[in-house]
Amino acid sequence: MAAAAQPALIGLDWGTSSLRGYLLSMDGSVLAAVTRPWGIQHLPAGGFPEAFTAVTGAWRSRDPALPVVAAGMVGSRQGWREVPYVECPADAAAIAHGMVPFAAEVGLIRLVPGVIQRNPLPNVLRGEETQIMGALTGEPGLVDDSLIVLPGTHSKWVTIRSGRITSFDTYMTGELFAILRDHSLLGRPAREAADDHADAATKAAAFQRGIALALESGPAGVGSRLFTARSLYLTGELRPEVTLDYLSGLIVGEEVRGALAARRGESLPPLALIGDPGLCVKYHQALTACGVADARLLGDSAAAGIQQIALAAGLFPAGACDRPAASGGG
Repeated sequence: MAAAAQPALIGLDWGTSSLRGYLLSMDGSVLAAVTRPWGIQHLPAGGFPEAFTAVTGAWRSRDPALPVVAAGMVGSRQGWREVPYVECPADAAAIAHGMVPFAAEVGLIRLVPGVIQRNPLPNVLRGEETQIMGALTGEPGLVDDSLIVLPGTHSKWVTIRSGRITSFDTYMTGELFAILRDHSLLGRPAREAADDHADAATKAAAFQRGIALALESGPAGVGSRLFTARSLYLTGELRPEVTLDYLSGLIVGEEVRGALAARRGESLPPLALIGDPGLCVKYHQALTACGVADARLLGDSAAAGIQQIALAAGLFPAGACDRPAASGGG
């Protein structure tokens, strides 16, 4: 009978809105997981130390020597301690080299850096690099040449070459949707609707309608089409409960259309979607409408990425893990 996997690492995926903790074995298996709504903008009364202790305390009391690796916005300017970005292109080894040991009052924490791209204009990501390294470990077919899309508040389209993040674009689609939903005339019908009686099929149809209109907008983009989320409601062609689904389809469709148009004339490499499953499904629908039907849905890969970065940093004994760290080899 095989011996049970032993804890070797505590990993934290600490973002803007949530904190996820993982107790990991040497091979990256998740032995236990805890999720709390304590992102860096929603901390409990005791701040970072209280959140950290609440999530990791039981694991650390059993094994105080476990190394702790934290990725995400916890290392941002608004986080617990700012960690400088590593330069693009970057692989797991470069990211591991850029980790900063942080002697917090609760113990030593190794903070994972983000990645900065300086040309043609500055662009940054933080947290996504960890998800990407985890995805490359689980999907070797993406290592040599791929395009990885991470939908979210600030969606990232990341080009991978030989295991390295070589370039990326940022689309503020999620934040734009939230602003329009909560602070504009376009979100008012849904906000004022007494009840949401729309079924899933009706909502999906409204989302698809928004995608279709975005794809028909041509070079002008959806700027002149956004108001249709209100005009279709005023004319009775769109129920108030589904105006936001329609609006989401418009702006997600515009992101996907624009991102693919920027690569027109190029051979599109294997494409994968990482992140929230529901959001990835929506992007998959938009990609399919654009003729890209074979995008892979990978889900969350933060735990695997933390393990790979820890492995590249030498936090495990040599030869302890069978899986090689994702790297470009130089």
